[in-house]
Order: sequence, then C-alpha cells, then structure tokens
Amino acid sequence: MKRKHLLGNRIFMALVFVFLYAPIFILIIFSFNAGNSSAVWKGFSLHWYAELFQNRLIMQSVYTTLLVSVLSRLVVSGLATLISTRAGTFAAIGLASMRRRWRTPLMTVNNIPVMNAEIVTGVSMCLLFVAFFGLWKAFAVWFNQAQDTFWMEENIYLGFGTLLLAHVTFNIPHVILTVMPKLRQMDKNLVDAAQDLGCTWMQAFWKVIIPEIKPGIISGALIAFTMSIDDFIISYFTAGSGVSTLAMTIYSMTKKRVSPEINAISTLLFGAVLLLIIIINVRESRQERLRERARA
Repeated sequence: MKRKHLLGNRIFMALVFVFLYAPIFILIIFSFNAGNSSAVWKGFSLHWYAELFQNRLIMQSVYTTLLVSVLSRLVVSGLATLISTRAGTFAAIGLASMRRRWRTPLMTVNNIPVMNAEIVTGVSMCLLFVAFFGLWKAFAVWFNQAQDTFWMEENIYLGFGTLLLAHVTFNIPHVILTVMPKLRQMDKNLVDAAQDLGCTWMQAFWKVIIPEIKPGIISGALIAFTMSIDDFIISYFTAGSGVSTLAMTIYSMTKKRVSPEINAISTLLFGAVLLLIIIINVRESRQERLRERARA
C-alpha cells in the first residue's frame, strides 16, 4: 500500500514537471529551427539568433529592461534590482526591530502590493505620476516667472525615470518578504555579543547581521531581478511612448504572429535565469559546507 502511494506521488510529480517544462523545451527546440514555422521542423540553424542580435528594437528593449532591473535592486535585474534590494533589506531590518503591535500592521501594508492585482498597481502609479506632473508644471511656471536666473523645465513626461521608480516600488515588498524570515531565524544575542566585544552598532550591522541574512538578500535580489524582467502591465502604464521594455516589445511583436525571434530571445532569457540560479545554489551549498566544517 505504501509503495503504491509513493508511486502515485512520483507519477503526479512527473506530470506536474511535464506540464511545467514541456512548453519551455518545445520553445527552445524551435528557436533553432531553420524555417519560420513554430510547428514544422526544417533543420537546425542559428539563423534566428543572428536575426535577433541584428534587431535594433529588441536590443534597445533588452538594454532598457536590464538597466531598469538592475537599478531596482539597489533601493533590486539592473538598476531597479540594486536599489530595491538595499531599500528592502534596510526596511526589513527596521521592521524586525519593531514591537509586534507595530510590526504586524506594517507587514500587512507591505503585503498588500504583493497580493494586489498588477493592473490596479499600474493604473494607480500612472495616475500618481500624471498628478505629480501637473503640480510640477504649476510650480515650474510660477518659479520661472518669479526669477530669471535659472530656468526650470515645465513639462515632464512618462519615461525611463517613471519606469524605474515603478519597478523599485513594486519590488521592495518582495525583498522585505524574503529577508524577514532570515532575520527571525537570526540569534538576537549575536549583535549584543559583538557590541560587548567592542564593535559599534554599524560594525555589528555589517559584520554580523548582513552575513547572517545574506541568503535572504540574494534570494530577494533574484526575485526582484526576475520580476523586473518579466513585468509587462506596470511597465505598460508607466513607461510612456519613448521607452519599451523587452516584455512590451515581445507583446507588440506577437500582435502579428509569434516570430522565431521571440523563441530565440525567450530561450536566452530562460538560459540566463537558469544559469543565475545554478550559480547561486552552488555558491550557497559551498558556504553551507564551509560553515559545517567550521562548527565541527
């Protein structure tokens, strides 16, 4: 009976993995198709990868997407990744140090953007930026009329700056959620012990807290990077007409038909994320072995 139960679980797990990864494998295979069909195999070729790297629109979209993604991590996949990771980490540390009666409602507020529909977030951010632009214009007109020394630009529009702010904003809650469990697992006495040994609070922060929660920070950065690359809805409402991310470019291309170039760029994206996950997992396993040896 137990063997039948285990066999059933394995079959179910195998089916789940087939449904998850079979479409990706089909996409990867047909990205090397010599023809332009997504159903008929006409031989192996790298033609569509060459076409991909010669497509200026896609390359510009890749550059914008990576730049925005990395930037969001600092506050978390380019600039967004860097910005949001740092901001989310500091916010998580601040939340963890609060009393429960304050931490609980603030965590609820943090969780709302994560559970909220992206269409609501995208529209609300677009309205916020438009309202801010109106106030900015009114102030700039008054400022320019009041003096002649410095000219302030009166009209600002949706573009790369608003896109970056939007990605940073929706990535921060995800970073907080990944860092918080590591903070809860950390022994609170470690910081006190470091300070008793002569460390300042800032030294204890960088030499004790950050190394302890580093796996959570890395996981948060990876999640933020992936979400920033993948996002379409929020980017659509906050990018304006002059900026396009990779997801927006692919969507515009699929309005006509699914080009083999889309298979090629999707394969490269999947390979990049897979390589990143492998590197992080190998690094974490090595660090875990080193910690076990140090304890022994």
